[in-house]
Amino acid sequence: MSTLPNGRSKPSTMRATVWNGIPYQVTIKSVPKPRLQTSEDVVVRLTSAAICGSDLHIYRGINGSATPPWVLGHEGVGIVQEVGEAVQNVKPGDRVVVPALPEDGVLNLQDVPVLAGFGFGDEFGLRDGLQAEYIRVPQADVSLIPIPHYPSHELSYLMISDIWATAWTCLDFSGFQPGETVAVFGAGPVGLLCAYTALFRGAARVYIVDHVKRRLAKAKEIGAVPIDFTRGNAASQILKVEKLGVNRSCDCCGEECLNEELKPQQNAIINDMVSVTIPGGGMGQVGVYLAQTPAPGRPEADKIAPTLDFPMTAFWGKNLSLKAGIVNPVALAPQLVQLIMSGRVDLSWVVTSVIGLEEVPEAYRRFEKKLETKVVIRFKWEYDEWSVGNSASDRFKEEGGDNAGQALHNGVEHQKNGARKTSWKSLEDIESEL
Repeated sequence: MSTLPNGRSKPSTMRATVWNGIPYQVTIKSVPKPRLQTSEDVVVRLTSAAICGSDLHIYRGINGSATPPWVLGHEGVGIVQEVGEAVQNVKPGDRVVVPALPEDGVLNLQDVPVLAGFGFGDEFGLRDGLQAEYIRVPQADVSLIPIPHYPSHELSYLMISDIWATAWTCLDFSGFQPGETVAVFGAGPVGLLCAYTALFRGAARVYIVDHVKRRLAKAKEIGAVPIDFTRGNAASQILKVEKLGVNRSCDCCGEECLNEELKPQQNAIINDMVSVTIPGGGMGQVGVYLAQTPAPGRPEADKIAPTLDFPMTAFWGKNLSLKAGIVNPVALAPQLVQLIMSGRVDLSWVVTSVIGLEEVPEAYRRFEKKLETKVVIRFKWEYDEWSVGNSASDRFKEEGGDNAGQALHNGVEHQKNGARKTSWKSLEDIESEL
């Protein structure tokens, strides 16, 4: 095996983002480099990784395994470095997406939780994560997603590992069909991609609910109708225009949702979804709802209640359907990869900063304060192909515009303009009524 030097690691170690169980603190450390453990394993050298909203649940101390430390992260793209002798589908040098939830080769419903993946500690099947220079991937033949060798669309391919696959799944869960109206709750990276995907797949109108001005502005850019829930109940705002409600609603926020007073209320979104969805309509839910008991690795876990009030009579009376759960990126990969390869989709617009690994602690701080929407980590060996800027101070400014991914793909503009032409009211008309 040949190892590409990056100026930071020793041959037996790598640099990684480590969670030690202290809320609002992550560190970059040298840790042992992963090795093959079975004949079905692969070691991947990461070229890109990302920070996800569910990483913030760990960062805030509410989710994760009981015993720290562990390496964070579950979104990544890289190059196969080593392969076990039984691996047949990939070889050294292949470029691959590492999905957030790979196969681990274990079928034991008593011991392994349903949510099993990278970067959440050993209680979730795979202890360490992808915000590191290398990762060991088990069951590689059925876990890794091969992509073209050239890195020109890497930012888009990176989103297949979790957030685009999750956004696509949320629409599927809702029962979405072309020509329908959609309300998306949460304008973080998953919510923005859910709105984008709904328009791409033929939605008549898409509303997106949040309170972060910059994220709502981005939603408007891609052709969605932004709804600021601090101006009044989101469902009521939408129902002023969609008199019967929307056909489909999607929860892309989850357990840390807020009410109109910006106070935590776990059932705020589900209440609005039931209110705003048309009789006979469908609701999809992919935001994380995970209640755990406090432990050193999740000291603030008791902030999330295991149950919440659900408007059952309204749900039943409107003949609604609800599907919730966890994404399977590998199952969606064939169609998502082809959409990117063909040029029909470019997801780079959702990225607000591209950084080096040593800058990750500051990126977590900014993401937690909603100063970033999607942060991508580029590794040292990729600097020849990608520029991550001159300094952290240039990229991280408390005020000002996004740092990367500003231009929208032509296809997005086409979808946006098409929606304006075919909609019974223009976006401007709709917004004026809210």
